[in-house]
Amino acid sequence: MLLKFGGGNADRILVGYDLGDTSCQISYCRYQEGSSVETVSSVAGAEYFVIPAALCKKAGANQWLFGREAVRFAQENPGEGILVDRLLHMALDGELVQLEGQSYQPISLLTLFVKRSLGMLGTVAPPEKVAVVMFTCRELDARTVEVLDQVTAGLQMKNTEFFYQRHSESFYSYMLYQPRELWTHQSVLFEGGGGEIRCMRMEYNKRTTPIVTYIREKSFPFPGGDQAFLEIAQRACENRILSSVYLVGETFGGDWMKESLRYLCRGRRVFQGSNLFSRGACCSLLEKYFGSEAGRGYVFLGGDKLKANIGMRVIRRGDESYFALLDAGNNWYEAKGSCEFYLQEDNVVELAITPLIGGTPRYVEIPLEGLALGEGEMTRLRMGLYLSQEERLCVEIVDLGFGQFRSPVREHWKKEIEIYG
Repeated sequence: MLLKFGGGNADRILVGYDLGDTSCQISYCRYQEGSSVETVSSVAGAEYFVIPAALCKKAGANQWLFGREAVRFAQENPGEGILVDRLLHMALDGELVQLEGQSYQPISLLTLFVKRSLGMLGTVAPPEKVAVVMFTCRELDARTVEVLDQVTAGLQMKNTEFFYQRHSESFYSYMLYQPRELWTHQSVLFEGGGGEIRCMRMEYNKRTTPIVTYIREKSFPFPGGDQAFLEIAQRACENRILSSVYLVGETFGGDWMKESLRYLCRGRRVFQGSNLFSRGACCSLLEKYFGSEAGRGYVFLGGDKLKANIGMRVIRRGDESYFALLDAGNNWYEAKGSCEFYLQEDNVVELAITPLIGGTPRYVEIPLEGLALGEGEMTRLRMGLYLSQEERLCVEIVDLGFGQFRSPVREHWKKEIEIYG
């Protein structure tokens, strides 16, 4: 979807917001083609991009601190402040938070944190100049989407559009905007935290047009130490041609990685940092609005993507043709479509489902019980499609009749279809 805003877009900004359970990072760029991506520092005059995802309520007062200031105040003033962390986890859980005998909705606390942290962009642009925010999270299931919907509604940023994507897609988008030699072959990202190392490996199917790109993910227990990470790196990289390796997260700080780095650097470029996902979220927005030469030749089919083209065979000007309804590559929770068409002498609507990840194309029939069209009769139908889950397509059809020749049956049909089964 290509959004268009009013004039003067050059002074508006696109924001990539990496929302985690313990921290967040915020990157931004100008709303113009070729804009460079910058990241907000939580320490003035330094490049420290990690913002602790925490609030601190001052005891006996309705005063809230956020981020590094919240953590510091709670540590330096025991008994004077109540630290509230793991905000995303609590919002997903949904249980009320009890503070000083008062109940707080966890969604409201998360919204407060997001609002305060976005306020750090004030030196770059005022809130009304934030054109779009792309939230990126490690996981993006139906519950996370529901929480993010409530948070973005609570922000009350009426001039701002919001989108969501997983870390894996932010990794893909980030790579699109890197020099081509860094992703000629496969690329691997290691993300540390929570006692594990998560590995993402970006691969391609170059037999398709456009080239299908996907990311294989696997998590490894990580007790810590150079030898343990070396074994993980060997398992992830062995017998593979890799152009680049990325180490993301504070886990990889310090100088403890000696043998593992020596192994990773053999014939590969290795990069380390904490803000790749927020930068990648910005790159996704640049790709969405302006596109890139690299992006035109590739389509990403990640874990939260629709991996099939969905359409129907129709008659146009006397010839049979394919009419596209939903395209592969869109986020499943954003994939929606509707159309109106005429049905003649039948009571069945047929959809064509063409998977892009293996499997054969198939046709699925939707019987319209109670609709009886005789010889030469036709009716007009309105059909809407959306996904209720990653692999479940919902189809709703309404009979609109055919003008003065036929009144609508006023029937409403709904069918759920397993897309890949």
